[in-house]
Amino acid sequence: MGLPDIRAVLFDMDGTLVDSDGAVDRTWTLWAEEYGVPPADALAIAHGSPSEATIARLRPDLGPAEVSAAAARLLDLECEDLTDVVPAPGAHELIEVLERLGLPWAVFTSASTRLAKVRLGATGISPSILVTVDDVSRGKPDPEGYLRAAELVGVPAEQCLVVEDTEVGLAAGRAAGAVTAGLKGTTADIELPDLHRLVTLFTAAVE
Repeated sequence: MGLPDIRAVLFDMDGTLVDSDGAVDRTWTLWAEEYGVPPADALAIAHGSPSEATIARLRPDLGPAEVSAAAARLLDLECEDLTDVVPAPGAHELIEVLERLGLPWAVFTSASTRLAKVRLGATGISPSILVTVDDVSRGKPDPEGYLRAAELVGVPAEQCLVVEDTEVGLAAGRAAGAVTAGLKGTTADIELPDLHRLVTLFTAAVE
């Protein structure tokens, strides 16, 4: 399937539409120091996965209520740190192209609704359809979120392009049956240096 056959685009948020890598690293480092976890261990698995699942892996000794409390503490840290949260290169241009072409788009993120709205708001990106970890029972790499986003945009997942920056996210997209596009050296159907590449590809597809 080529880009002319794509009828909708489903984006990850952090590291894909939103450049929040610095904030993610800082907040997980602070959280790890508070909870007695080597920061390097947290940073190795934090990107792209739901925070509660990550915390449970890092602190298997914590019970469910303690994991929830630890996740709430992390969320507070994340929502307070928007210092260098900016649109990813090409994000606004790509959204403009999609809207000009009449292609629906949505965001599915492993972040909570609260954090997603804060970070997207900081970048001026306003998806009409936002699916977060709060809306699914199983996070990435399970395909539930991308299947839900495809349902909401009204396009079969097989005709959607999932844009991600982590292997766990791409695994979710593949499991949903979507075509995948990957940033940051990830392995996908379409490998991207940045989102400007998709601007070029979508523009060329209709010329």
